[in-house]
Amino acid sequence: MSLPRHALPEPEVLAGLPPVRAVAPAEVAARTAKAPRLVVLDDDPTGTQTVKDIPVLTTWTVEDLRWALRQTSPAFFVLTNTRSLSPDDAAGRNRAIVRALNEASRAENIPYVIASRGDSTLRGHFPLETDVLAEELTRAGAAPDGVVLVPAYIEAGRLTVDSVHWMRTADGLLPVGESEFAKDATFGYTSSALPEWVEEKTKGRVPADKVLRITLTDLRTGGPAHVGERLRTLRDGATAVVDAVCDDDLRVLALAAAEAEETGTRLLYRVGPSFVRARAGQSAHPPLTTPELAALRAPSPHGLIVVGSHVSLTTRQLNRLREQTGDLTEYELDVAQLLDPARRDPHIHEIATAAAAALKTTDTVIRTSRTVITATDPDESLAISRNVSAALVETVRLITAARRPAFVVAKGGITSSDTATHGLEIRRAWARGTLLPGIVSLWQPVDGPAAGIPYIVFAGNVGGDDALADALALLRSAA
Repeated sequence: MSLPRHALPEPEVLAGLPPVRAVAPAEVAARTAKAPRLVVLDDDPTGTQTVKDIPVLTTWTVEDLRWALRQTSPAFFVLTNTRSLSPDDAAGRNRAIVRALNEASRAENIPYVIASRGDSTLRGHFPLETDVLAEELTRAGAAPDGVVLVPAYIEAGRLTVDSVHWMRTADGLLPVGESEFAKDATFGYTSSALPEWVEEKTKGRVPADKVLRITLTDLRTGGPAHVGERLRTLRDGATAVVDAVCDDDLRVLALAAAEAEETGTRLLYRVGPSFVRARAGQSAHPPLTTPELAALRAPSPHGLIVVGSHVSLTTRQLNRLREQTGDLTEYELDVAQLLDPARRDPHIHEIATAAAAALKTTDTVIRTSRTVITATDPDESLAISRNVSAALVETVRLITAARRPAFVVAKGGITSSDTATHGLEIRRAWARGTLLPGIVSLWQPVDGPAAGIPYIVFAGNVGGDDALADALALLRSAA
């Protein structure tokens, strides 16, 4: 498939599409009320950014999973953080979760269906994760008939049209294979057309011409019954890729999938954030209001902002935060020192001590140095990222042990995952909504030392240049 190697005006990409088929969230909620619980295995914590009042687990003991199954919500998230792991470790984690989930499901007598939540810019362990999940489901007697790939993230402008995945930029819609995310040191790729991307990532095991394409014409003209029929043709774990430009497209898919599942088709999903909201029967909720934030904010004067993401957008957001926020204290963890065993611990303790003291008088930023250090081997690059993230999280742990912040904002996928699980020791939480429309999630921890401290999960690759400054302004307005 020949694609432009530059951004195109969005109206040009979307020209000539069939009219949207409107589907009310309530219709999906009613149709899926007795459906198996949707369990979202989130490869970093930013998948919660489109939903409201959904449980989140950062651990996967049988008891934690039973707690989540007992809640009345139509879905829940399990934070796997596998995007930060080696392939072997990611596979092992997925296996462990499904085995514990099977036990919890039997104990509670509640069936489930799995969505493996990956990056809307196509980074992550695919097809490894869906392969492992399919193996484990097969082992449990529930072999998937098909894997349904739906990477769309509507608010962030990650749209799929005619099986081509696009991302919104200041210059228009760019084929995602031409973006900086496609050049990722660990998860890079070249294809923007999803069938070709599947062939590329499976190293030819799944040829592009064997991928089932569900287009906007199928969704909008054919509707749920037609799309359900197409999903029922999947056999032996075949792959389907699905277009989406708006939430209604995803709600049509949710109805179609429910119909297919009701008639015995077993589906495994690999999705971006937006499908979860559609499948849960939720609408796009407005951001949390100042009174709602005030009720969630901890009774401390100032908050902590943790920045680990190195994508250029995060750097621009950090620069704009400095420009727009005068009374802010900032500390840098120097990556070169963090990678030196002799200097690492003293450097962490020095920064943590200073930052804890600063929280008494100002909101405080902890960030890693902006120079990215990588290796020629993708696994080595990932190991460096893990090392730096571990140091950042240890710094957060020391800071919050010394002084309880009013809130914690974590910028970056790996950063926000590790900060939640290790820095703040969150096990169970509720995703209560967003600070900014559909892109910045606020968690309310319900256990551990962070209970009562709102935790803001902010992906590295979303929002405009002002987004970080806007998020802080909202949190300050609730003081």
